Amino acid sequence: MRFAFFGDVVGRSGRLAVTRHVPRLREDLSLDAVIVNAENAAGGFGLTRATAAELFDCGVDVLTLGNHSFDNPQGITVIDDDQRILRPCNYPAGQVPGRGAGLYDIGGYQILVINVLGRVFMDALDDPFVAVERELANAPLGDVADAVIVDMHAEATSEKNAMGVICDGRASLVVGTHQHIPTADTRILPGGTAYQTDAGMCGDYDSVIGMDKEEPVHRFKTRMRQGRFSPASGEGTLCGIYVETNSKGLAVRVEPIRIGGQLAQSRPKAQP
Repeated sequence: MRFAFFGDVVGRSGRLAVTRHVPRLREDLSLDAVIVNAENAAGGFGLTRATAAELFDCGVDVLTLGNHSFDNPQGITVIDDDQRILRPCNYPAGQVPGRGAGLYDIGGYQILVINVLGRVFMDALDDPFVAVERELANAPLGDVADAVIVDMHAEATSEKNAMGVICDGRASLVVGTHQHIPTADTRILPGGTAYQTDAGMCGDYDSVIGMDKEEPVHRFKTRMRQGRFSPASGEGTLCGIYVETNSKGLAVRVEPIRIGGQLAQSRPKAQP
């Protein structure tokens, strides 16, 4: 099967990049599934019903989130209501709305998507490795699931790297989100799991990780606030990763995707 994962959607520029390019990519690359991290989709913080609908309507199948999952009050009910939206699976069990993993029937394939939050320099949630082990055991790759996709939303590259090693051979893709900067380590691990430390963001790269430059630069220089963070509004880059798998659900091809905006373009070539 063939699927694509796109990194953190930041504000309107990020949503436009997704809605503009995903429909064509689905057709050109014969994508069976599209997964998008949308934790910054609504004004840079959280998710609303309208922003979720905008992404689903253009061909996205599943939305993952992260540490900003509940920043928008409307997002709390949206996350709880819609099975296609995942918040990290290592929030305390039974105490937080929504779900952290889902097994989805998409185009005739059973696809397990897992969203998890790292703990290094992040909120001290439950152990992410234990949480992912639990979800992998519930729907093993090649047995229950045709593909397994793990979104590791984390600050430390080492923690993301460790998740890739632990999941190698048991997931189709382990990909990092949260840092908003695409890494150059796209590869297939020895056991057959596609991996990239950070997918990058869908948003305006003429910014400070998606935000208008003035406020974050002021805070770095003075350690003082002069206003709110607001998403940059220039042309957004669609940033993510493309994966092809074999009959066992393991990766046989992985390539980065970067279309539009400020970054050098990278787009997989369609193959029969």
